Amino acid sequence: MYKVFVNEKKLTISKYPEDIEKKLRFEGFASLEIAVDLLENTSCPELNIYGEEIDEIWEDFTHMFKVVEAAGGIVRNSKNEILFIRRLGKWDLAKGKIEKGESLEQAALREIEEETGLKELILEEFLNTTFHIYTERNGDRILKTTYWFKVEYVGTAEPIPQTEEGISEVSWKDEEEIKSSVLGMTFQNIKLILNQYWSLN
Repeated sequence: MYKVFVNEKKLTISKYPEDIEKKLRFEGFASLEIAVDLLENTSCPELNIYGEEIDEIWEDFTHMFKVVEAAGGIVRNSKNEILFIRRLGKWDLAKGKIEKGESLEQAALREIEEETGLKELILEEFLNTTFHIYTERNGDRILKTTYWFKVEYVGTAEPIPQTEEGISEVSWKDEEEIKSSVLGMTFQNIKLILNQYWSLN
């Protein structure tokens, strides 16, 4: 099963129909175009495309977009707090595009270091992948695939926001603060990965 966020609305691609209101049986490429159009241009809150050959459906879906790959992490400190960055009024997790020749792990650690200024990072394990769609200023439609890792911070330095990347704040948050002030001001794919992280801890 794949979950892709389109304008913060969820498109689920699955083998069998999900228990949600809007469902489309996969009938070729056109049904994928219809699904994305409904999520982008109507009040439809979520949609499910389903069909037996889920790998073929996913391959057709990815061909609709330019695929951009990124990596990042849920960074935890010794107090069990999680590190968040604030950009354009939204809380986010440190992440960024994978550079040529980099492994996913190298990219995740480099991006966290660049965006937060923290260096003493230990990559623990792969968590999951999230997907979201957006349109660039030049009209290119992008499917962003982000690979997430659990990361431990073992240093004592204060984080520093990478302001040239539009990051205005970097802050450690405990679970109570995340639930009270972060979840209402973040993205659906960040909520998804946080929920997975908590389910493993």
